[in-house]
Parts: sequence; structure tokens; C-alpha cells
Amino acid sequence: MIDWLTPAGAPAVLVTVARAEGSVPREAGTHMLVTAHSQQDTIGGGHLEHKALAIARDMLATSAARAAGVPAPRLERFPLGPSLGQCCGGVVWLLFEMVQGDLEDVLGLLRQRRQQDSCRIVAIDASPESRILDERHAQTHIRTDAAGRRWLVDAVNAPKAHLVLFGAGHVGAAIVRALAELPCTVTWVDERDAMFPDQVPPNVTIDATDTPEACVAQAPDGASYLVMTHSHALDQQLCEAILARGKVGWFGLIGSKTKRAQFTSRMEAKGLNADSMVCPVGLPGIINKAPAVIAASVAAQLLMVWESQAKD
Repeated sequence: MIDWLTPAGAPAVLVTVARAEGSVPREAGTHMLVTAHSQQDTIGGGHLEHKALAIARDMLATSAARAAGVPAPRLERFPLGPSLGQCCGGVVWLLFEMVQGDLEDVLGLLRQRRQQDSCRIVAIDASPESRILDERHAQTHIRTDAAGRRWLVDAVNAPKAHLVLFGAGHVGAAIVRALAELPCTVTWVDERDAMFPDQVPPNVTIDATDTPEACVAQAPDGASYLVMTHSHALDQQLCEAILARGKVGWFGLIGSKTKRAQFTSRMEAKGLNADSMVCPVGLPGIINKAPAVIAASVAAQLLMVWESQAKD
């Protein structure tokens, strides 16, 4: 998951898709951080992004030449038609903000709170001003107050998708890497502390525990579970714990159709209905067993599940 709030260590411009109408490359609330020589994330590429980069770097150059004060945010409207050579046909409004002074403080605060929904309120007109509100389910949009002053309401929502991944073997590690820049958080569970790498992506929390089954009950309602430990006995223990708890978003078990049949028979003997258990995991038709291939297939499967759940 790309962290657009990471400071670049140099003057930068934060580009936000403040409003979008019709067919557009990225939705309102998309961000891109631009420095004189680099960028983080994307607002969709093509001529729109080329123009945005030019405007952002012009702001950086002008600010450096002026060396006084923070320039006001700049709102630009871009019809994505013949003038930009893009066939999307929609209209995008981009807000350009210098990342310095108060905005740096706001971004720092948001970095600390990115695990919960927050909302930036940014003054578009007149002097720069921004602040943070706790607001759930907000959507990014432009609001005009009674005095005619425009404000950007910029929703910065924590990822809703959460995966509890049991197993720190080769496939588990590959799945963590595959999910690193996706809109989700991961709790990575294994009894063997030495199996975990020294560094993990920022959306991953390690839980090295002797009682991995306890992590099933501790997970938030609607979480997804993926079981792929080093032990079939532990796999079954975890599967039983998952099937016994309510409000499970999705549940997958690595293995073959034979493994599924064996586990299903054992769990049904204990009164557990295993119909919701996905095994084998991954997209149908992908048969390569290399860890990276399995990880790509499972990541795509999870994205399909999470996007479907988000529509409900």
C-alpha cells in the first residue's frame, strides 16, 4: 500500500483529485506527492499527470524563488477530452498544495492516525489553512461555505479489508509481499518467531504467538482468514476455530481438493459446516505452484472478495 503521506525530505506539492465527473483515470480522494525530481503514487498517468507534474514543479520553483511564505493552494479543472488527448471524456479538478509549514504538521498527524478514518479540511481560497477531523465514511468533495469560500473535504480513510494470515513459510512471505501496496491490513501469525523477516511492509503486523488460535477470536468482525501453517494438525485446529466464530468475511485454506475433502469430513463429524471454506485458494486456472505465482493468484482473489464486500 503506497503511503502518500511519507515526507520526501524536500519541498513537495501534494496533488489531490478534489472532484471527478464522468469517466476519469482515478477517483476523487486520489493523491500524488511531487518533488522537484520525483513523485509518489499517481493520479492516472497520461497527459493529465504530465500537466499536473508541470504545475506542481512550477509551484516548487516559484516558491523557492520567492522564499517567503507558503503559496495558497491552487485548484485546476481539466476536461479529459481533445485538449489533453485522453479518451476518458470526464472532468477532473486537481488541488495543488505546498507541503510545508502547517500542512507538514497535518500530514504528520495523519501518518500517526492512518489506522482510523480521518478527514482533512483544506481552505482552497485565500491563505492556506487545514485541519483534521474524525469523520467516518466521508467522501472527498469541494464544499462552499456561506461566505462563498471553497473548502476541500478530503477523506483519508483507513483500509477496511483485514487479513489474518497464518503461516510464515515461503508462500506466506510471498503473500505478504504481494499485499504490501494493496488497500488492506494484515496480521501475520506464526509460532516460530525466527521465521519472520527483520522488516515487513507498513500494513503488516506480526504476531509471534504460541496460541495462534486466539488470533481468530481477536480479529475484527468481517476479517478474512488464510490458513497455511507448517502443520496439518494446526491447520485443522485453526479451521475449526474460524468456522466456530461468527462474522467471518472470507476463509481460505491452502491445499488440494483431497485436503479439502479430508478436512471437511473431520469438521462435519464435529458438527461444523465447512461450506464456506475456500480450498484450494487462488484463481481457477492458475496451476503453477511457485510461491510468487500462488501469492499473485491469492492476492487477486482477495481483491475480488474485498471489492465485492465493499459494494454490500
